[in-house]
Amino acid sequence: MKQFICSRDLYCSFLQVTCQRYSALTLSQVSPASISHDAISGWLQQTKCQPKDIWEAAKKDVLDGAGGIIIADETVLDKSRSDKIELTSWLYSGTEHEIVKGIGLLNFLWQNNQKEVIPMDYRIYQPPEDGKTKNDHFREMLLQAKQRGVKPDAVVADSWYSSLNNLKLIRELGWNWVMGLRKNRIVNKGISLESLTIPETGLRVHLRGYGWIMVYRLAAKNGRTDFIGTNLDDTDKEKVKGLVSRRWSIEVFHRELKQTCGLQNCQSRTRRAQRNHIGFSILTWIRKARIRNLNNFSFYQQDWDIIKGSVALNLKRQLTFSSG
Repeated sequence: MKQFICSRDLYCSFLQVTCQRYSALTLSQVSPASISHDAISGWLQQTKCQPKDIWEAAKKDVLDGAGGIIIADETVLDKSRSDKIELTSWLYSGTEHEIVKGIGLLNFLWQNNQKEVIPMDYRIYQPPEDGKTKNDHFREMLLQAKQRGVKPDAVVADSWYSSLNNLKLIRELGWNWVMGLRKNRIVNKGISLESLTIPETGLRVHLRGYGWIMVYRLAAKNGRTDFIGTNLDDTDKEKVKGLVSRRWSIEVFHRELKQTCGLQNCQSRTRRAQRNHIGFSILTWIRKARIRNLNNFSFYQQDWDIIKGSVALNLKRQLTFSSG
């Protein structure tokens, strides 16, 4: 009897409908066709899901001419309980606010002017493997987006990505940027940002090594002060605040990936399997986002709709059993 072979559609469908267990063993137990755990594990190590597959799913929406922004940010896939997964390293987690063992993932989201988000590119950063930092990957992804014909209204990111090399590249590409700047960033004639008096209307300053930009001081709810810089010419504080607030969508994206698409739940040890699982998780997110856009069902509602029938049936059985 011929053994059934796993497929991209089966694997993504599994990630889409399961809410608890994301292992190859679980898929082998619930698959509509007979397939062994070893067959699924072997397929996951041999197939290829790459960032270009995400672009193929996204490019129609990104290049539709309606306008939008690129939002960049990273997340860490927690692998603190995994000692033998090849892609793991010690990384700073913004969620945990400490160094954790995990896999670093840098994402580019496209957010159109209707505030709909579309994942358009990603990189797994693992300096011991390829010697590239997050900023190296960031610049490569910018160049890739330019080659693909992307025309953002602005590139939006936090202060980690506002290095001179990054800002200069964005300017060379003919794009605008809105990014956080660290408080000790030097402007004008050797003055740090935090020592400046910045009015509500913003302040035009000379960023050392770059040129003239506008800087705004934004007060966060927790009392923290954020310095936001931009090379946009025709702008004001409200417009900049609006662009900065749109950055939150990538935090939501990362949370949905982890909580509803199994992003960090793969326990396979090999690099290739981990890379494939990450790519399939993002493709699964795209599937669920389409359902949300069509039916106005959140990712969490979709998960509940899948399990509530089983919960109701088993509750009825329990009540029948206890009353009998």
